[in-house]
Amino acid sequence: MKGVLLVNLGSPDSPEPKDVKKYLGEFLMDERVIDIPYLLRTLLVKGIILNTRPKKSAKAYKKIWWDEGSPLVVLSKRLLDKVQKLTPTPIALAMRYGNPSIESGLKELHEKGVDEVLLIPLYPQFAMATTETILVLAEEIRKAQFPNMKFRSIPAFYNDEDYVKSLSNSIQRDLNKGNYEYLLFSYHGVPERHIKKSDVTKSHCKIDGSCCNTPSAAHEFCYRHQCYETTKNVAKTLGLKEGKYGTSFQSRLGRDPWLQPYTDATIDGLAQKGIKNLAVVTPAFVSDCLETLEEIGMEAAHSFKENGGENFHTIPCLNDDDQWCEVIAKWINN
Repeated sequence: MKGVLLVNLGSPDSPEPKDVKKYLGEFLMDERVIDIPYLLRTLLVKGIILNTRPKKSAKAYKKIWWDEGSPLVVLSKRLLDKVQKLTPTPIALAMRYGNPSIESGLKELHEKGVDEVLLIPLYPQFAMATTETILVLAEEIRKAQFPNMKFRSIPAFYNDEDYVKSLSNSIQRDLNKGNYEYLLFSYHGVPERHIKKSDVTKSHCKIDGSCCNTPSAAHEFCYRHQCYETTKNVAKTLGLKEGKYGTSFQSRLGRDPWLQPYTDATIDGLAQKGIKNLAVVTPAFVSDCLETLEEIGMEAAHSFKENGGENFHTIPCLNDDDQWCEVIAKWINN
């Protein structure tokens, strides 16, 4: 019997510091998120970050928390409910960090008699800290608890025609609501070393502005290439003019070089250059979350206006958009 496991990032159980601390501990101790030796990672995360960051992050979560719970989890459940109505195949939901866990999702499917699982990491672009860590953990759990299960997975879908159409249509609906001068595509950042670690050729990725445009086997696992391709595909679909859109990367952590240009500096720079009406879309996420609702929708919006901008609009993620649900159902049914 076949089944599907949708896997998203995850969220604290509540916006209280103790739950945020627990969530951050699980997230930041992942060796594919902070990829430094275990002892150094433990010192950094448990010795420093978890003693300082949870209270600050809790305040941010409280700003965006819904009565039903975490926006990301609530929206993911809505997505599952809609997709389930479009396919007879049983579907379960899991989060890489927090609840519901991947283990509980696989158990739910196992109890329904499922022995062949299609894993769908809800990330359009591949990255060590997103898709890869989901697949690695799922396989560890399978071997330990469900050895007779078989896995298949949906590859990065940034260039899937149906996905691009659904993303483009959702963006266009919002653009029609305002007279925006510029559309910024803001993707979650990753350290530059993650790009090079994911390079299967071990030589192609230079992060020099040209390697992402030069055909290579490295692109199958290159987050930077896939982000720029997402922007290019949507811009082409929407007929956006050169100079009226751009790509940037948000949410950097630590002092190591991360993918540039940085979103915060880009948004401030656009305002300083005279852009008064700005729209921002976040295509690294399929569900709205802290990074879209608070970091972009509140912090970036405030900074834009502080630097001379006037109208700032955050375009929602795909969430449970009907066309997007149909795309996922099509993957499952095929």
